[in-house]
Amino acid sequence: MFTPKRVILSGMRPTGKLHLGNYFGALSNWVRLQNESDIQCFFMVADWHALTTDYENPQSIESNVQDMMIDWLAAGLDPHKSVIFRQSWVREHAELSLILSMITPLSWLERNPTYKDQIKELEGRDIKTHGFLGYPVLQAADILLYGTTHVPVGEDQLPHLELTREIARRFNFLYKETIFVEPQAILSHASKISGTDSRKMSKSYDNCVYLSDPEPAVKKKVHSMFTDPHKIKANDFGHPRSCPENPLGCAVFSLHEVLGEPPSDLKKREKDCREGALACSPCKAALTERLNLFLDPMRKSVQYEKEGSGKINQILRQGSAQASQWVRQRMEKVLGRIGFPVI
Repeated sequence: MFTPKRVILSGMRPTGKLHLGNYFGALSNWVRLQNESDIQCFFMVADWHALTTDYENPQSIESNVQDMMIDWLAAGLDPHKSVIFRQSWVREHAELSLILSMITPLSWLERNPTYKDQIKELEGRDIKTHGFLGYPVLQAADILLYGTTHVPVGEDQLPHLELTREIARRFNFLYKETIFVEPQAILSHASKISGTDSRKMSKSYDNCVYLSDPEPAVKKKVHSMFTDPHKIKANDFGHPRSCPENPLGCAVFSLHEVLGEPPSDLKKREKDCREGALACSPCKAALTERLNLFLDPMRKSVQYEKEGSGKINQILRQGSAQASQWVRQRMEKVLGRIGFPVI
């Protein structure tokens, strides 16, 4: 491996097939980063993290890993350019997480701004567990192990990254050696991707358009997308509403924008929508066509990856071996600083 100026680490919990929110929120950025010459990228299948919410149903994790990896490869992640590995196959993740949990104050975890939000979003699951409360410590171990200099995150994830920085500072202070780098954020500017019901696209809400959805499924989902029932209809200029339709809150309009409709066309679409000159049906038909054109190359790649899915474990084994080699020296330093012999 070369000595990079920047080390990037990011990962996803294996929850199965990926949707547009996963792609625009993270995956497309990963593909871009792996092609920059001064970066070493590590992309992690975060299967330990999957247990924080799915500990009662672990048998689904294995198939979810396969489905997610197929989508990663189909979207352009390249094991020749990035280290793609499985978290549980690099034992230092669990080892460092345990050590860091000994020095992390409970109050730091309890103030986590997303903790209560996630409990609310996953209402109905019994996730008031030590593992779920402490997952930011495991997340910190994931990042710090690699000497990670930069982490691609959205603004909502900045508190997690700051907690990682605080844990790094605390360890370095307590054991009087700068072993851990304090990672910086690479902010993702991707807007929230709307699902079919106009809420954030999420498997928890069952409102996703998946990267591998066939054309009929895409058409059905787009035409079921929620729009304002009081919208002024095309050519219905006598509508009594005093307030015009606001397309900026519409999932259909949002996806036209995300998929790169030219600004002049998008501006006209917004104007026609507000004035009632554009009905929802043709707007949805145009989105269906745009989405299918966008997804078609990935669909073909997904099919190719499925046919050769036996190589996925090979990629993960090779990547995990590379990751283990990368982190071994740092882990030995950690053990040395806390006075434990290295076996």
